[in-house]
Amino acid sequence: MTDETAADVDRRTVLGALAGVGGAALAGCSAFEREADGRTSQVDDETARALATRFAPTLYFDSREPWFPTDPRPYTSEQDGEAVVTGFDAVDGYHERYSEGSPPNPTVFYHAVEYEESPLAVVQFWCYSAFDQFTTNFHWHDWEVLHVFIDTETDETQLYVASSHSRTVPNNEFLDPDPDMIPRILSELGSHSSALSVNDVADHFQRVAAGNLLADITNTAIEGIEDLADVPLAYGLPRDEGSRLPYLIPEYEGEPIYEHERLPSVTRESLIDDDLTVRSFDALTSPPTDLPSRETGLVFRHRERTDEADADIEYDLVPSSDLEHITDFTGPQLSFEFSVPEPVEDAAAGHLTATGTPWSQPRYDNPAADISVPNHRTALAERYDAIGEAAPINTVVSRVTDVIASDDAPENEGLTTTEIDLEAIVLLESEPEAVPTFGGVAIARDVPAGDHRLTVNGAGRAPHSERVTVSDDGTPTAAGVDGEIPLIARNRATKLELGDENGASDLSRVAVEDDFAGRLYESSVGGSDAVYVDRGGAYTTEVRDGDDTIGAYRVNPDPGSESTVRIERPETGKASLAEYVAEVAEETRADIAALGDDDGSDSDDDDDETEREGRGSSNAVTGLERSLAAVVDAAQRAAERARANEHGNTDKQLQNVLERLQRAEERLAEAREDVPDSLSNATGKRLEQANRRSEQARRAEKL
Repeated sequence: MTDETAADVDRRTVLGALAGVGGAALAGCSAFEREADGRTSQVDDETARALATRFAPTLYFDSREPWFPTDPRPYTSEQDGEAVVTGFDAVDGYHERYSEGSPPNPTVFYHAVEYEESPLAVVQFWCYSAFDQFTTNFHWHDWEVLHVFIDTETDETQLYVASSHSRTVPNNEFLDPDPDMIPRILSELGSHSSALSVNDVADHFQRVAAGNLLADITNTAIEGIEDLADVPLAYGLPRDEGSRLPYLIPEYEGEPIYEHERLPSVTRESLIDDDLTVRSFDALTSPPTDLPSRETGLVFRHRERTDEADADIEYDLVPSSDLEHITDFTGPQLSFEFSVPEPVEDAAAGHLTATGTPWSQPRYDNPAADISVPNHRTALAERYDAIGEAAPINTVVSRVTDVIASDDAPENEGLTTTEIDLEAIVLLESEPEAVPTFGGVAIARDVPAGDHRLTVNGAGRAPHSERVTVSDDGTPTAAGVDGEIPLIARNRATKLELGDENGASDLSRVAVEDDFAGRLYESSVGGSDAVYVDRGGAYTTEVRDGDDTIGAYRVNPDPGSESTVRIERPETGKASLAEYVAEVAEETRADIAALGDDDGSDSDDDDDETEREGRGSSNAVTGLERSLAAVVDAAQRAAERARANEHGNTDKQLQNVLERLQRAEERLAEAREDVPDSLSNATGKRLEQANRRSEQARRAEKL
C-alpha cells in the first residue's frame, strides 16, 4: 500500500467514523431488519471469473488448525434421489485423504451477483470445512464467506464483509478498502470465523488503529456501556488479541467422535491439540491459565496469483454453481451441555446446532443481507438505490469480568472485579445457539423485544443467569449491573438460593452487593432465584416483592465450605431492613472489639506495646465499638416495633437508628488511625450500607 493510498483510506475511514457520530439516531440498528434491497442477478461467467481472480483472498490459518477449506464433492452420496454430503462421510473422508502439511483438495468457491439497475456488484468467496470444532456450537460441515462489494463503473471496492459466528454476532467489516488490495482473511482456529487483515501486518488482527497501523475493521463502537465506548463492535479474532479460548472435544451419543465406528480415519490427533481442549467446562474447578496463544500456520493463496508473498498451499477457485446440485449437508445433531443456575439443582440446557447449503440462504443472492454494521449499510444506501436503509434492531450487550479478592478489604470480606482473559460463552433462551465473548464483550443482536433469560458459562467458572427485558425501540440493552457481568471461579463459588422450592413467594427482584465491589448481580425473578457468589465476599442481598417493597439480608459465606446459603422465606419491609441493620452493625462491632482481645495477654516481649499499635487499644476505638452497639440496640428495637405492628413507634426507632449511625461515622473518623486500614475501610462501607437500608426502612409503608 502506498503512502498516498494509505492516507486516502485513512481519510475515508475517519469520514466514516464521523458519519457514525452524526448518525447517532441509528444506535442499535442493523440491516437484519431493514428496507428491502433491490433484486440481483448472476454476473456472466467471464466477468464473475475475472472478479473472483482479482479479489481471491489470501487465507491465514492457526498453526493448530485441523480443518482446512476443501471440496465437498468427493464426499457426496445419494439419498432419496438427491445428492447430499453426510457428516460422517465428509469428516472421515477428509482425514483419510489428509497428510501432514497437505490438506486434501484445497478449494475456495466463488459466486458473483449484481444489483439490477445499479453499478453495485458483489463477489463472494465461500470456504467449506468438513467440521467446526470450537468452544461451543461445534457441528458437522462449516461454511464461511467473504463478500467483496465493487462499483463496476468506478472500479472501486466499496465494502468487505467477513462472516463471524452467527447472526447475533457482528461480522468483521471494512468500508472503502484500497481497490488495489488483495483481501486477507485470518481464520479462527476450529470455528473458521473470518477476521479481516487490511493493514501492513498481514497475519495479525488490529481492532483499533495504533501508530501508523490502520484498524482492520471500520465497525462502529459499542453504545450503552461507558467502558466500551471506544471498542468497535465486531467479533474480531480473540486469540490474536490476547484472549484465551478453551476448546471442547466434540461428542456424539456420549462418546468422543473419534471413537465412533463410522469414523475409522479419525483419531484424537485429528482434532485440536490437547493443550487447548477440555472435556467439559463443569469439570474444571478454576479457569485454565496455560492455554497457548495464536500462532500463524499454513497460508493459502489462489494458485493463479503471482503478485503475493509465498504461500504454503495453493487453492483452486471454483464457481459455487458447480455445487448447487447438492441439496443438503447432513449429520446427526451434536449437542453441548450448558449449565443454568436454578434453586436446589442447576439445570443442564442442551442446545443443538446444524448447517445447510449456502445457496439456500438469503445472503447468497442478496449479499447486503449480511451487512451487520448499520453505518456501513447506510453508507451504501446513500450511494446506491439498490441498498435499503438500516432500521432499528434490538441488541443486548455486556462486559464479562473476573471476580477477585480486594486488596483494600479484610481477608475473605471483600472483592473487586478485573478484566477477563479467558473468553466466556453466552446464551439467550430465545436463540438457537450460544456465542462466545470477544475481549470479554458479550453481544446478542436481533433480539425480540420482551423478557429473556441470559446465561453466561465459562471454563472453570460458575454459571451466571439473569433475566433481561429488551425494549422494542432499538435502544441497546445493557445486561448485568451497569453493563457488567462478573464470573466466579468454581473453586471459590457458593450458591445463594432465595425463596422456597415451590417458588410460592412474592419475590419479584433480587440484587447482591459486595461491601467493596458494590452491586454484582441484579435480576427480576419469578418467586425464587439462585446466584453464585464468591466465598471471599461479604454481601448484602436485596429483595423486592411484587409491590416493589424492599428487604435486605446479610450473607457471609464460610470461606472453607461449599455449602449452599439459603434464604428460605425472604421478607420485605421495615422489619426486614431493621434486622439487617442490626446484624451488620453487630458484625462490625464484633470486629472492632476483637482488635483489643490480645491486650491482656501474658506476653513478655519488650515490644508488646508496638505489637498492639494500631490494634484498637485507644479510647477512640472503644467509643466506636460503643456507638456500634447503640446502633444494634436501636435497630433491634425498630424491628421489634415493626413486628408488633406499631407503625409510629417503628419510625421513631428508625430515626434513632439514623442518628446513632451518624455518631458511629463520627467515631470511626476519630478512630481511623488506631484501626487497621482494611477494617476501617470495611466499617465505613458497612455504615454507608446501613444508612441506606435505614432510610429505605423509614420510607417503607410495609411493616
